[in-house]
Amino acid sequence: MSEKHDEPTICPWCQTEIVWDEEIGPESHCPHCENELSNYRTVQFGSELDDEEMDEEEELEDVDSWTDTGRDLSDLRPYNRDQLALEETMARILDEQLEAPECPTCREFMMEAGTQIVTQEQFQPRTPEALGEPVVSAPFQLQLYVCPSCFHAQNRLSVKDQERLVRLLTKAADLED
Repeated sequence: MSEKHDEPTICPWCQTEIVWDEEIGPESHCPHCENELSNYRTVQFGSELDDEEMDEEEELEDVDSWTDTGRDLSDLRPYNRDQLALEETMARILDEQLEAPECPTCREFMMEAGTQIVTQEQFQPRTPEALGEPVVSAPFQLQLYVCPSCFHAQNRLSVKDQERLVRLLTKAADLED
C-alpha cells in the first residue's frame, strides 16, 4: 500500500482536493462533503457551447417544457402568492403578540391561540415546604401557543400569573433573610 498518488484527486461534488493517507489508502467518501467518490458520473450535452450560452439555453428549454404541456408560468404563481400571503399574515399576528416563543421542535415563532382558565376543580396545587404556599394557586391562566409550521402546541403561564409567581418567590427569599 505504499502507492504514491502523483496527481491530486479532486472531489467531483465539492471541488476540494483530497489528500490520501498513505497508511489507510484511498477514501471511498470525500472527507469534506461526505459524498461517495466512486459513483460520480457526468453527462455533457452541447459541449461546443460555453457556460453562458448553456445557461441561457437551459432557461429557454425550461420555459418551453412548461408551455409545451399547455401550462404557462402563472401555474407557479399561486404557490408563491400563497406562501407570501401566509408569511405576511404570520408577521402581522406575531407583531400583535406580547410574547412570541420559539417552537422547541422546529424553531419557528409560535402564534398565541388563546387563554385557558384553570379553576380549583381542574387543578391540585403542590405546596413546597420552602414557600409554605402553592407555587401557583387556582384560578390561573395559561396562554396556548401553536406553531404554524409543525403544529406543536405549548402552554405558558399568563403574564399576570408570572408576575404573581415572581412576587411569591421574592417574598419567600425575603423571609429567609
